[in-house]
Amino acid sequence: MWVASRSCHCLEPSVPTPSANLLSSLQLLEALLLMGLERLVICPGSRSGPLAVAAGILEQRTNLQLFTSIDERSAAFFALGAARASGKGVAVLTTSGTAVANLLPALIEAEKSAIPILILTADRPSYLKNCGSNQTVAQERFLMNGCKWLGHGSSGGLATMNSQTLTLLAKRAWAEAHGIPSGPVHLNLPLDEPLHINELDLRKLLVSHTISRSIKPKTLYTINSRSLESKQFGKVPYLCPDKPSVIVVGPWRGAKSAYHAFVKSIVRLQNRTGWPILADPLSSLRGYSELNLITTYDLFLQKVPSGTGIKQVLRLGPMPASRHLQRWIENATGSQILITEEDPRPQDFLHVAQQWSGGLNAWCNLLPNQFWTGVPNYMSLNMASSWHTIEERSQNLLNQNLSMLPIMHEPLLARELEKLIPNNWAIMLANSSPVRDWENFTQSITSHTVEGFRGSSGIDGTLSLAMGLASVYKRLFLITGDLALLHDSNGWLWQQQISKVRSQLTVLVIDNSGGGIFEQLNIRSNQNNPSDLLSIDFEKLFTMPQTVDHRILAASHGISSRVITCLEDLNSGLEWAQARPLALLYVATNRFYDSQLRQQLRNKIVSTNEIIIQQLS
Repeated sequence: MWVASRSCHCLEPSVPTPSANLLSSLQLLEALLLMGLERLVICPGSRSGPLAVAAGILEQRTNLQLFTSIDERSAAFFALGAARASGKGVAVLTTSGTAVANLLPALIEAEKSAIPILILTADRPSYLKNCGSNQTVAQERFLMNGCKWLGHGSSGGLATMNSQTLTLLAKRAWAEAHGIPSGPVHLNLPLDEPLHINELDLRKLLVSHTISRSIKPKTLYTINSRSLESKQFGKVPYLCPDKPSVIVVGPWRGAKSAYHAFVKSIVRLQNRTGWPILADPLSSLRGYSELNLITTYDLFLQKVPSGTGIKQVLRLGPMPASRHLQRWIENATGSQILITEEDPRPQDFLHVAQQWSGGLNAWCNLLPNQFWTGVPNYMSLNMASSWHTIEERSQNLLNQNLSMLPIMHEPLLARELEKLIPNNWAIMLANSSPVRDWENFTQSITSHTVEGFRGSSGIDGTLSLAMGLASVYKRLFLITGDLALLHDSNGWLWQQQISKVRSQLTVLVIDNSGGGIFEQLNIRSNQNNPSDLLSIDFEKLFTMPQTVDHRILAASHGISSRVITCLEDLNSGLEWAQARPLALLYVATNRFYDSQLRQQLRNKIVSTNEIIIQQLS
């Protein structure tokens, strides 16, 4: 924990002026703007008033973009989405007390996913701590498990800090948030009363304190904390380019600026080795015409003998969602390397790979020249040909089977939406069934930016995350289940602000009357005999269906909706939604039917490819 001042006030110190509180708030926020801050989310409160007023002043005079939220929990998730989309830290300002505790769920995801967020919390000065003062809690400890760094303002109050100290605090916070790895930081900022400036003093302050209208991110300060030399990540591991191998690409978890080089490196690697690439949809690689991808791996891998035929595995980033893929990798023989994008934290929960954290582009550049000499080995090409044959047959089988079914179902939704959503719209996949169906049933024929939040893989904050993504991407399509949407229904409160920044968000909610993903649990198959004394109430304990009408809930926030019952509705519904700032598309599905359908499709794919699957051994 970094503390600006360690002086202890046992008695009440001299009273600051409201002007001093506002001036120090302006200086802190100006320093953050010079570091690169562009977006700030403000939650209501009195103790945070000087910081809120300072932000309002800077919004009028600089490029700072302000958003407001009455729900701290939603505010943090919104900031998380905006930070993911922009690749830059977004700040959240709250008052003291329980407001701070509401930020924790989003920060857990930010820490796991290495997304930079700056939390600014107003606090009481130290002389009000531990003496029964109202709304005074140990809030500096609330977020420690979700933040990579805690900075603390002077215990006597922000007004006691000079401009140089405030600037150092801002620089340290920005550097920590954007360091290696990136992540959330917490600035706990005591403010003493009186807090609120009057109009006359405000005018005097603005005359004496000049605010440049030309403040732009990175005008004065740059952070080089990401410019570490590759040698700091240890010895570069080596794979033989001429051994049959596979590349497994998980969700992208690196700097926005590094993604283009990442893709070029993968293309270069496959051109040299011929290795098949098993790509998670959140890698955003699906749809790249330069790559030969395997995307149906989850549908047949449980029948592929683990480790046979594969001499090496190159893993890039976090593990994909597929449990079948995880088990297959865990039992694979031969060398395994896991490369992360400048995230040195241990990522191999299977404990089978050597991790190197310098990033794929650096790894490729550091390989010896002889690695790149030659063409793909014939054994690698033969193995890759078998993988691609399975992929082609599986895709053909899905085409034949999914479109013939008479009702709307979740696998078909994933397959059709991939084709119908325009390429200039980003996509967010909510956790639970949507991200898994997209992994299994899409064709990868179009290229989209696909986002998901798999750090802690919860359904928390789904709609608020989408609103934050939309504020940056400008066009976003969210695919979510009914429980995930209901869990964050306060996210609809962002609708007016999203419209004001000229963003569009279409939400497609799949209502399967509860947690449909739980239909895959083994315990569900034991409930076929309701008279069995050992049977449990599966609906009550797991799926928890709700009776909320999502269309009415959205309408109460001014959001129009349409019901989708067939493919024709889906096509026209998408066109209708794209003409509106915000829209809800509602699809009712049968989770019992869809669960059985998924298993039937798996069985057909395995049966169709049985001979060639055995050839992989």
